Amino acid sequence: MPELVSHPDEVKVISYRFGQGAANLDKYVELGGYESLKKCIAQGPEWVINEMKASGLRGRGGAGFPTGLKWSFVPKQSDRAKYVLVNGDESEPGTCKDHLIFLHDPHAIIEGTIIAGLAIGAKTGFIYLRGEYRYLLQIMEKAIADAYAQGYLGKNIMGTGFDFDVISHTGAGAYEVGEESALMESLEGKRGIPRIKPPFPAVVGIYGGPTVINNAETIAAVPSIFRIGAAEYAKLGSERNGGTRLFGISGHVERPGVYELPMGYNLKKMIYEVAGGIKDGKKLKAVVPGGSSTPVLKADEIDVGMDFDQMGKAGTMLGSAGVVVLDESVCMVEFALRTIKFYQHESCGWCIPCREGTDWLKKTLTRFHAGGGVAKDIDNIKYLAENMLGRTFCPLGDAAAMPTIAFVKKFREEFEDHLNGKPCPYAKAGVGELVGV
Repeated sequence: MPELVSHPDEVKVISYRFGQGAANLDKYVELGGYESLKKCIAQGPEWVINEMKASGLRGRGGAGFPTGLKWSFVPKQSDRAKYVLVNGDESEPGTCKDHLIFLHDPHAIIEGTIIAGLAIGAKTGFIYLRGEYRYLLQIMEKAIADAYAQGYLGKNIMGTGFDFDVISHTGAGAYEVGEESALMESLEGKRGIPRIKPPFPAVVGIYGGPTVINNAETIAAVPSIFRIGAAEYAKLGSERNGGTRLFGISGHVERPGVYELPMGYNLKKMIYEVAGGIKDGKKLKAVVPGGSSTPVLKADEIDVGMDFDQMGKAGTMLGSAGVVVLDESVCMVEFALRTIKFYQHESCGWCIPCREGTDWLKKTLTRFHAGGGVAKDIDNIKYLAENMLGRTFCPLGDAAAMPTIAFVKKFREEFEDHLNGKPCPYAKAGVGELVGV
């Protein structure tokens, strides 16, 4: 079991049961589990959705769409069954938060799923785990079985007349199925490739029925919102960004780990105080703020709040809140190459701009970093990436293009150093280990 880290600035809302044995149902109930569900059933679906809107909770998978608003899009009347789908396919390099929830607090995901089902009128929820998280499947399945045995799942939950079933499912290790429509395809037993939108999942989702899809952290936050109250939850974060967030800090820091901090927490403070500063007294060079698909920030750009809006104004994204810290020893050309290698490998190949674009970027950066670059390569790399943006069925093409553009734009001098025949001064830095690729 991974060692849990902590810092005085943490506000433990999602993680307050971590390390207390809450994977056990009796312990979860002892710590207030399923009380939020009772409250929500008593108040009814409309109240639940209004409270979710008031909480300011935005999707923790990366898009940051308001959760309550998303739930309200599901039609009240439908001739097809409705579903809730929990996206636990945590595959973004640099991201390491959802597995802690599955490990330490699986019942929070179950309870949040049931509440989401109540809100939209669904009777079935699916919890989809990343293929590499099969070691968590036993924990999740035991939690589900225990919830059934104690009457928190199945027919007539807690004697309220409300029925709800939860089914766990694991993928085969494809990054692409983190995209919501590819996730549905995979769940239905098909190849994990994206669907054309519209229609959107809220109208036509799993098996053609209206579906709400939320990230595991988003769903795990739901019971806590009703435990402390929507208004109080909203106050924990910054404007239009309610609550807390599990930030995964990795790379060249003294105290890497997952920390639960208020939305809007200052990135510079996060690195130098919460994570203990740059390892071995070296200088900071760059920070990837929200997983490998988010544009990089230079060392002089990190005095900014970590929420969706402030990150957007800084020219990047909060994404999955996977903060990767890079010190002065890192070659940004190699880092760009390692990043694009991942996206080229994980492209499903369904659409040409992503399939061909990631392949050409990998080939060009490989040759460039090896010393075979020519003058036009730098602009060609940027041109290739720019022509992928907004031209693919799903966001994977953008996820590969956005960081590549930022690497060239912000660290062009390093690209030029390689071009001018200078040997790479950062060789053997092991940058691949920083983002897990």
